[in-house]
Amino acid sequence: MAVTIVRDLLPNGLRLVTERMPHVRSVSIGVWLARGSRHEPVEQSGIAHFVEHMLFKGTATRSAEDIAQTVDSIGGQMDAFTAKEYASYYIKVLDEHLPIAVDVLSDIVMRPAFTPDDIEREKKVVLEEIKMVEDTPDDLVHELFTEHFWRNHPLGRPILGTRETVESLTADGLRRYFSAAYTSPNLIVVAVGNVEHAQVRDLVGRYFEELPSSRQPVVERPPRVVPDVVIRNKELEQSHVCLGTSGYQQDHADRYASYVLNTVLGGSMSSRLFQNVREKRGLAYSVFSGLSAYRDAGSVTIYAGCANDAVGELVDVVIAELRRLKEESLPDSELRRAKDHLKGSLMLNLESTSSRMSHLARQEIYFDRQFGLDETLDGVERVTADDVQRVARDLFTDGALAATVLGAVNGLVLPREKLSLG
Repeated sequence: MAVTIVRDLLPNGLRLVTERMPHVRSVSIGVWLARGSRHEPVEQSGIAHFVEHMLFKGTATRSAEDIAQTVDSIGGQMDAFTAKEYASYYIKVLDEHLPIAVDVLSDIVMRPAFTPDDIEREKKVVLEEIKMVEDTPDDLVHELFTEHFWRNHPLGRPILGTRETVESLTADGLRRYFSAAYTSPNLIVVAVGNVEHAQVRDLVGRYFEELPSSRQPVVERPPRVVPDVVIRNKELEQSHVCLGTSGYQQDHADRYASYVLNTVLGGSMSSRLFQNVREKRGLAYSVFSGLSAYRDAGSVTIYAGCANDAVGELVDVVIAELRRLKEESLPDSELRRAKDHLKGSLMLNLESTSSRMSHLARQEIYFDRQFGLDETLDGVERVTADDVQRVARDLFTDGALAATVLGAVNGLVLPREKLSLG
């Protein structure tokens, strides 16, 4: 069955991407903003995320309750999130309710009310969200890791901001940020499901017609990596450990090889870390590796939660696995398994209209084009054992490893030589 992805540029500069999936009854439609927490000034840290919250609090003609009731009355699902380089507002509805979805989305991203009472109330909500991270150690250890790894850089700052920056936000500041960011050159509308492109174009053209088209350039400078050892004492039942090195940016030529490397290292249940840390040694219940990729930077991180007295042993096992990836070529069977895992999980992931919508939006944001599924699968298939080893040698250089430990580890010392990858 031919997949029909259509890209379009509307007269006001708004980008539109649609994909027709005639075998489903749903449509997922999202408005994606190519601005995130890295594009905000340090003194307004958290403003991108705060604006995302405020857009649900009411518009010129709808209250927060009206918005919720409109979506609920058609059985729709509405959500939003803010990331470091983009934000998204999306609704999943039955195909017949697409006009209502477009109406609601256009209203919230073009005409938010920003009333002072709502702002003060929402500050309390966001401050609770910040406290929740502090009480969720596996999230907190990643925040601490990133903050020190990309020190004094927007990518290292928490998306939620800090207590001080959130409390200091004002209605004027929010409006200024909103009017500079939420303009047609920065927005992309993506719709996936049982839709006709012409119908979506007509609806979006009508409802988003008054979108301002001013453009304010943003300055992006790549972060400088600081591979530090950070140990934070916190009374917890287990220690949370995050180890990591630089990774590749979104459009790097070796990105497919790094996906395979991550799958082999800790991206699946048959991965080396899962098998050696959890299954063979019983050191951790949760252990995995992951890739973060941005326009001009990336990271490879390994996370595990273990007993307070097992941190040293855990670190030794991880270091041994990183060295092994550099020194030994991957066996054919392991390479094949990693590729098949990647390809299978990608295809399963793209069976829902909402995950396809996210996939298309991210490609538009980072590549300004659409990759067909076959092109991506082919990129994975072309990776060789030599590629994986070359990437391991490139990323896991001696002195490149940063470590963050959070837990009841009073007196724990991780000397630099213990983290040596040479």
